[in-house]
Amino acid sequence: MRFEKYPFEKLGELLAPIRPNEAFAPLSLTIGEPQFETPRFIQEELQRSAPLLNKYPKSAGEPYLKEAVRGFVKRRFGVELAKEELVLSFGTRELLFNFPQFLLADIEAPVMAFTNPFYQIYEGAAIAAKAKIVYLDLTKEHNFKPVIDDRLKLADLVIINSPNNPTASVLELEELKAWVKAALEYDFVLLNDECYSEIYTAAAPPSLLEASIAVGNEELRNILVVNSLSKRSSAPGLRSGFVAGDSQILQEYQRYRTYVGCAAPLPLQRAAAVAWEDESHVVQNRDRYRKNLKLAHEILGVPIPEATFYLWLEVADDLEFTKRAYEKYNIKVLPGSFLGRKGAGRGYVRVALVYDEYKTKEALERLKEVLDGD
Repeated sequence: MRFEKYPFEKLGELLAPIRPNEAFAPLSLTIGEPQFETPRFIQEELQRSAPLLNKYPKSAGEPYLKEAVRGFVKRRFGVELAKEELVLSFGTRELLFNFPQFLLADIEAPVMAFTNPFYQIYEGAAIAAKAKIVYLDLTKEHNFKPVIDDRLKLADLVIINSPNNPTASVLELEELKAWVKAALEYDFVLLNDECYSEIYTAAAPPSLLEASIAVGNEELRNILVVNSLSKRSSAPGLRSGFVAGDSQILQEYQRYRTYVGCAAPLPLQRAAAVAWEDESHVVQNRDRYRKNLKLAHEILGVPIPEATFYLWLEVADDLEFTKRAYEKYNIKVLPGSFLGRKGAGRGYVRVALVYDEYKTKEALERLKEVLDGD
């Protein structure tokens, strides 16, 4: 197998010859890793549960964590999942990599489609599954939303991502309903990566699960979603994620996972359960990002995104902008062309506003200087 270099490796190579301006403290806005402290009550539960390290965790996860996740889905999306409609995972990165391999293993010449630009795990999974890739280009003309077209008739698995990384676009409920109908008509498995669903600035983004039920597909046939605590709770180190939806697919996938061996340690599951059960810390977290995005609007004049903590910033040349930002102002952003294929993402940089509002304001003011000279 030949995998593409990861975007951050490409960034390192791009910036390696450049000496940054040491008059400025270094700031990195490249990775979507929250820089806020994990809430204290989650940390305390992890500490209390440390003695459980002497036990093997079950491959399927503990019942209390499953119930906590089911409670979150019910409160947030109004969807009551049956037990067999939910599988826990060790974060979502491993799931997004191994699930396509599981699903496509017995299909001759499989076809996998996903949004472009994209989270690179999608592409890695397609390569590992030896699948033909269909790129669903996210363009300014379509508000960075994927378009349903006849190519999907050949697809076996389609991954969409709303709220979207990197463009911050959000599919409305009616749009998600159209995707569900396409999955049923063309008979492909449709997975929505919803890991940014809890970081929003106005209306709460809908889930593909809601859309499925709204069109009468109450058994969630061909429909899956993934989500995690990483962004929601500033807790990427807990590695708590899940996939929910079609029980026929998930029952077999759960059996597959017993061989994968990705069960989360019990102290992590205890801490994750209390995080999934609490909403007050999520509201506080969301307010932090809302302030950051408002600052971006005030300083850079860009629209406030509906969701995520990213700016998808249009520039003349994403590579030159990235180099100039680093050289003159010691600030790192991620070129959009590193996140897409066949030209997707070119002319944009992704900016992750993951710091407190003071560091964020400083970073944005530096970026404005770069933009003014762009």
